[in-house]
Amino acid sequence: MKKIGLTIAAVVALGLAACQNAGDEANNDAADLNYTENEADADVNEAANAGAVDATNDALDSVGDAVGNTASDVGNAAEDAANAVGNAVD
Repeated sequence: MKKIGLTIAAVVALGLAACQNAGDEANNDAADLNYTENEADADVNEAANAGAVDATNDALDSVGDAVGNTASDVGNAAEDAANAVGNAVD
């Protein structure tokens, strides 16, 4: 009877040990999943921020080009007016 009792106790102990390992593995898998999810969030946020920065830079470049073109147009108009005055005097 003692052999049967010891065998049952050994089987129960091995079963509990196996369950403990399975629990540790599940916790590790959950931690890995959380890490992966956090990294994916960081990658998406970084990409979105980079896109926003690029769009802002493009908009600022366009404004700078427009200001430059306007200044050039004003200079051209002044030159044309001076030429017209010069031609009228001749």
